Amino acid sequence: MQKKIIIASLLLISAFSAHADNKLDALKDETRAAAMPFMKALMEENKKAVQDGGPESAVKVCKDIAPKMASELSRQKGWKVTRVSTKVRNPMIGTTDEWEQKALKKMEARLAKGEKPETLEVAEIIKGKNGQTFRYMKGIVLQPGCVSCHGKPEEISDAVKASLAAEYPHDQATGYTPGQLRGGLSISRPL
Repeated sequence: MQKKIIIASLLLISAFSAHADNKLDALKDETRAAAMPFMKALMEENKKAVQDGGPESAVKVCKDIAPKMASELSRQKGWKVTRVSTKVRNPMIGTTDEWEQKALKKMEARLAKGEKPETLEVAEIIKGKNGQTFRYMKGIVLQPGCVSCHGKPEEISDAVKASLAAEYPHDQATGYTPGQLRGGLSISRPL
């Protein structure tokens, strides 16, 4: 009798675990489907700004357009969407919380082990005082053209430095090289 109870309990736990995995996968897929077009659109805005006015024009995209895009997506979906980093450009909207810090560290370690940048993401269902929340982060890896604003001091033009100083007086988001994790697109969804 006791053996049957143990087997039934193990089967129930296994079924619950499979359901939780399916739920997490479905949430990841749905969130990724919103995150990727956001990231692509932001990259296109940056490219257009650089083509039209040089790298210093991209500073305005990150300062003005990107937060508006994140805010619009947040309103549309009922989620919190933001870009974060451990080396922030704007501490008012880019500072990481504890979960985001851990997610960025996980992605940095995976990148250091040779994982491809396009696969860097972390997803988890968190239990908190207000119920469950789905947390998702898609890694943002520095591309070669990004050094114009995020590279080492000698790679950043005087015009970009002036623009950064005017728009981001507390900027910490420089000193990167292509291929490094710059930060992540962080999405928080109440469940």
